[in-house]
Amino acid sequence: MTRFALTLEFDGTPFFGLQRQPHGPSVQQSVEEAAFAVTGEDVRLASAGRTDTGVHALAMRSHLDIEKDIEPFRLMEALNAKLRPDPVAVTHCEVVPDDWHARFTCTGRSYVYRIANRRAPLTLEKNRAWQVPQPLDEGAMHEAAQALVGNHDFTTFRSAHCQSASPQKTLDRLDVERDGDHVLIHAAARSFLHHQVRSMVGCLALVGMGRWAIGDVKKALEARDRQELGLNAPPHGLYFVAATYPDDA
Repeated sequence: MTRFALTLEFDGTPFFGLQRQPHGPSVQQSVEEAAFAVTGEDVRLASAGRTDTGVHALAMRSHLDIEKDIEPFRLMEALNAKLRPDPVAVTHCEVVPDDWHARFTCTGRSYVYRIANRRAPLTLEKNRAWQVPQPLDEGAMHEAAQALVGNHDFTTFRSAHCQSASPQKTLDRLDVERDGDHVLIHAAARSFLHHQVRSMVGCLALVGMGRWAIGDVKKALEARDRQELGLNAPPHGLYFVAATYPDDA
């Protein structure tokens, strides 16, 4: 049995999230079915993170255990051939030690949220960015975001369906920047609560619109009450960017 680490890129639009779901297609199902077509083996995909319906990934780290004798490059090519036409691609494949685990060995995860800050309808970025037509003050958003960095009780920014044992998390980074008519929110932490990034982005957007004051984000955090959440941003602007591991350079 060989453990293969995969890096996955996917458009989350047609999927009910990364993890297998009983009521619709998932990225995990697509990869596992492709692996069965290649190897004839029933395999299970483990991944660094979970993504909701409509959320995308630039470089999701995952792994598969396979008995078939196959080189990593050939496995990657074969999986990509079988994944078509699903919008999932294996961009890297390598053999890793048996005790390496895509989820449990992971020491950090990062996301980017893309806001298209323009009035014109989205064409190329439809379902790939959140369109906010009114002007956004990215400087105020960034200033408000810094109140969330560090170790906090993020109950306000946690989904009611979150399965984490504790709302306490350490947020390493939450930066807001403008790139032309896009506002980008970068978030990094060891792990996140369900909907945490989208909930933080929604509140920061309210600051950017002038509907919340900069200090209102801190007040929402300190309330530790989901009812104090101003807005939960839609899933289609969110991208899983990277997972980090102890041996990464």
